[in-house]
Formats: sequence, structure tokens, C-alpha cells
Amino acid sequence: MDNFLSYYGEITKTSGTTPAFQVEYLTTLGIAALVIFLGRFLVGKSKALQKYAIPAPVVSGIIFSLIVSIIKTAGIMDFSFDAKVTKDLAQNLFFLAIGYSFSTSLMKSAGKKLVIRVTWVSCLLILLQDLLGLGAAKALGLNPFLGLQASSAAMSGGVGTASAFGPIFKSMGAPANVTEFGVAAGTMGNIMGSLIGGPIAAYLIRKNNLKADPNDKPETAKNNVLPVIDNTKMIRAFAMTLLIAAFGIPIKYLLDLIPMIQMPKFIGCLFAGAIARNINEKRNSELYIPEVTAIQDMFLELYLALVLMTIDITAIASQASSLVIILVLQAILIAVFTMTVSFRAFGKDYGAAVMAAGNCGWGCGSGPNAVANIKAVMQEYGYHNLAWVFYPSFAVIIDDIFNPILLSVLASLIK
Repeated sequence: MDNFLSYYGEITKTSGTTPAFQVEYLTTLGIAALVIFLGRFLVGKSKALQKYAIPAPVVSGIIFSLIVSIIKTAGIMDFSFDAKVTKDLAQNLFFLAIGYSFSTSLMKSAGKKLVIRVTWVSCLLILLQDLLGLGAAKALGLNPFLGLQASSAAMSGGVGTASAFGPIFKSMGAPANVTEFGVAAGTMGNIMGSLIGGPIAAYLIRKNNLKADPNDKPETAKNNVLPVIDNTKMIRAFAMTLLIAAFGIPIKYLLDLIPMIQMPKFIGCLFAGAIARNINEKRNSELYIPEVTAIQDMFLELYLALVLMTIDITAIASQASSLVIILVLQAILIAVFTMTVSFRAFGKDYGAAVMAAGNCGWGCGSGPNAVANIKAVMQEYGYHNLAWVFYPSFAVIIDDIFNPILLSVLASLIK
């Protein structure tokens, strides 16, 4: 039996300790695929999970990691997974695709005024989240790095940013469970953002008697054309993303030269994606938007599956109550901020209310959460082009640029 299992990984048995089994990388990817399939099945069967836009791999990944933690706690087997390289690849290609969605032509269509307002509102929210997280951690007697993880790292950044900064914070002296703490905060943030976004938008729409413009329609509705993914274009787009990712390395090198800044590799890829997109637009080159979007979705699911299935849930059990308190405070912050700052800054019209739902989504979870919130509001009250096409991608881009920089600076100050 041991000989058969050796094809799937390496078994280590030491007298008096729990046997350890490190799963090799192809089997790890196979398990990640099962996590994705299971997550999509569970979300497809649950109206609640659909309503709150919980990413499928988050649902099944947490279930899988709980099972693995129980097996470990029972002394049966201590599992580990060879996922470092594949996790790194999935993370970097996902954020590269996010950067590739940043278009100067899209900014022009939104107008300078809205672009500036979305920028400063996003940056202000991220700063307030970090100040709140650090202040709450101090009051609760928590390590300040855990406070950062339960602030903009997990809230605005989501599971991806929290898991990316976990090892960085750990190298600066953070507790060993800093990644698990951030992932748990990011997962709960997804739920919070979904619970808050829709009701806040609905309240603002009803209170101010706001209406959608019936002539404001998606381009696909106007032209009756749906994007089609071409096989040859998909191959070219994938090769293009790999090439752009390589250009992200020297960008990261330049960013690391900045004092007090320690950036994850994905930020270099994000910048490289944004630069490549706008160069292609200037040259009138093929943009491969549907194909890059598909790559973004695929690698996001793979990354989330690998992150969630490999964390140790039990590592944060002793700090669960402190995490809940900080998250409640973050939820109050995002609700008050959205109604008093974001809505007013975005213009106090119907589009501002729809963008407010998106603000809760990315500010308390992730970009996909923002999209899900906006979609739900528009299905109920009507379409708004800028809120749908411009706001989620631009706000997430600002977040993915400013958030890591601020986290790096704050981490350098507290280490």
C-alpha cells in the first residue's frame, strides 16, 4: 500500500508522531479541480450561497480544509500539499488579467471628475480600514499584523491579498497563523459585503426616489452581439499573458527599490498587465478581451481552491472572538462610509447608488463580490453602464495598487 501511495506523494513516519503525507503537485492540482467542481455544485444547489455571491472554491475549500484539520487533530495523518509553484502562477496570472482590464479609454468614457472621485474614495476607505484594524488589535491585545490582516488586506484585498501578504508579514515577525487569520477574515468579508451592499443600495434608491435611465443599455443589447471565445485567439491570449507576466518581474524589482516597500510579485504582474493593455490599444492590436477574462476567471478559481484547501482552519480558533469583533467594526465602517461618503462623492444619482453596492462588495470582500452586488441591484432596479463597465474594474485596480503599498509601509512601521 505504501508503495502505491508513493506515486501520489511522500509518506514520513516517525515513532511517536502523526504520520505525514506530502501530496505531489499533479495530485494536488487534481484535488483542487475536485474542490472547484464540488464548490460549483454546492453553490448551484444553494440559493443562500448564490444570494451572497460566495465564490465556489471558498465554500468547498473551507469544507476540505476542515476535514483535513479534523484528520490531523485526530492523529490519523498530517497532510501537506505541493502547491507553491502552481499557487504562485495562478495568483500572478489572475492579477495580471485584472491589470489588463485597466484601460485609459475606459477612464475617458467615465470622465475625469468621476475617475478622481473613485480614486480618492477608494484610497480613503483603505486607509480607514487599516487604522481601524490596527486600533482594534491594540485594544484587544492582538498582534498588530493580525490587525492589518483583518483590515484592508482581507477587506479591500480579499482572500487573495491576505494570503499573499501572510508570508510577507510572517517574515517581518507576525504570528505563524497570520495567513489563516487573513484568509478567514477575507472569507467572512465576502459574506459581509454581500449582506450589506444590496440593502444599502436599495435604501439609497428608495430614500432619494432614484430611477434608472431606460435608454442606458449594455453594448450587447444595443448591438445584439455576444462575445465568442476563439480557440486560436485563446492560445495567443494565454501565450501573451505568460509573456506579460515575465515583464512583471523587472517591474517588481523597481518597486522593491522604493524604501519601506515590500511588494508581492503579483503587483509587478498587475502593472505589466495594465501597461500591455494600453500599449495594445494605442497600436490598435488585438486585445483578446473575452480570452483574457476567461483566463482571469480560471486562475482565480484555481488560486482560491489551492489557498483554501491548504490552510489550517484550527490555527485561528483561539483568536476567533477577536476576529469577529474586528469584522463587525469593519462592517459598520463600510456601511457608514458608503452612505455618507461614497454615495455623495459618486453624484447622489441612480448610478451612485448602484456603485455604492459595488463599493461594499470590493471594500468588504473582492472584485467579483462588487460585480455580484452591482448585478443584483441592476436586475431589480435597472441597468447603469458606468456602474457596470467602469466602476468594479477601476476601483479594484486602484485598490490593488494603493492597498499593497499602504500595507507595506504600515508593516514596515510596526515590525
